[in-house]
Amino acid sequence: MNLCPYCKQPIEDHSLYCRNCNKPLISDIDYDINKKIDHYHDESSFYVPDFEEEEEEYNLNIVDDELVDQKLSETEIELEEREKLGKPMGSLLLKKASLYYKKRDLSTALKNLELALNNFLNEENLLQIAISYNEIGLIYEEMGYYEQAIYHLDRSLSSLMEINDTNKIIQVLNNLGNIYLIIKDYNQSYNNYQRALNLAEKENIELEAIKTSSNLVEVLFNLEEFDRITKILKNNFNFFKKDNDIYGIIQTLIKYGKLYYYLGENHYDQSYESLNNALELINNIEDRLSIYIKASLEWECFHYLGKLNILWDNDIEAEDYLLKSLEAIRTYEIKEHIKEGLILEDIAKLYAIKGEDDKAIEYFKYSAEIYLKFGDKVKLAEIKYQIGKIYQNYLQIESESIKYYEEALEIFENFNSSKNAAEILTILGNIYVANEMDELALSYYDRATNHYRILHDDYNEKLITEKIRSLHESKTP
Repeated sequence: MNLCPYCKQPIEDHSLYCRNCNKPLISDIDYDINKKIDHYHDESSFYVPDFEEEEEEYNLNIVDDELVDQKLSETEIELEEREKLGKPMGSLLLKKASLYYKKRDLSTALKNLELALNNFLNEENLLQIAISYNEIGLIYEEMGYYEQAIYHLDRSLSSLMEINDTNKIIQVLNNLGNIYLIIKDYNQSYNNYQRALNLAEKENIELEAIKTSSNLVEVLFNLEEFDRITKILKNNFNFFKKDNDIYGIIQTLIKYGKLYYYLGENHYDQSYESLNNALELINNIEDRLSIYIKASLEWECFHYLGKLNILWDNDIEAEDYLLKSLEAIRTYEIKEHIKEGLILEDIAKLYAIKGEDDKAIEYFKYSAEIYLKFGDKVKLAEIKYQIGKIYQNYLQIESESIKYYEEALEIFENFNSSKNAAEILTILGNIYVANEMDELALSYYDRATNHYRILHDDYNEKLITEKIRSLHESKTP
């Protein structure tokens, strides 16, 4: 019998999947703090007890499972007994937290984790302190409280550094990289992933190096380092193929699909093929996946297939894929997630292309609500900018277009986004010129000129300067 590299439970020889953790759906908290290979780490690292049920009855889709409730009752009894005897309770509180997590009750899981942490702090048990801090961080991340998540993961890392637990240090660095990626702090994300990768390679921990490099790819997409991505994916694919790891192969195929999409038009067919190959593999093993892990794998396949079909002017197929992607995200995310904003935004863009302006605005507003909730104000400004364009160019409701342009402009200027600010200031200046509001137009053109100067955009600076000169001359008697 072999051991699953994720949960350390026995698996049959040549088995493609671990029935205990669905590789890596659930991992044992005593061994692994990492959530998963993928940078979004959608699965919990909580230890889920073995209920000793038959494989066909092992249904991870059920959230409010009677067996979970039964285990909770048993754990409560054990806790009461330990409290009476004055025995340590930390490990049982971790177990209790894991069970509430399985029920998707994050707030109660968090409370029990904090109680467990206090117990371990009193015992000065650095390993369990690190594990508790990590798990609290991951809960806060799922709840969208990223600053708290980073704080607790940093505390976990500090404890692990004291005891020099290399594997867990690598895993927590990955968790930090994941969160910084979500909040678009690409430098911090890259630094944490690279630290983890350097450590894994130095200690010759091949699996952790592969998992970390898979995470690193997501930052490299944003940095447009496509040559390095290509090398990483080739290495990872060979590793997963040699290891007969279907889950890893699926992950790598999805990333290949994204790579070919970003490489441009000459590679779109390869992107389409990679994404469909990933979906085919997912369907082949769906009986061994919970609906949550299946949806977490499918959403990006559907998303990029939708984006490809938009480029190919296949509007019906594009809409179908994007709506499937949205449904997948809402299936596996416990609460709203910023990824919903991405899909809603692409659906809105599709409707705008189709000329369905009211539906486009509706979905842009849905997307804006998500970005606002998760504090992505730059994306919020981009959405408001798009809505302003629709009102101006297609619906021709000038008052609404000005309203959205002004709201977007305020955010862009606060975040020193000179390019977008200059564009909007120019548009507003043109609107006010058309309405013979020359003084107001001049004030907007002056501000636009300042931004173009910051951008060293001599061409547009000269154009706006000429408009300013023309307005002044028209006022001269």
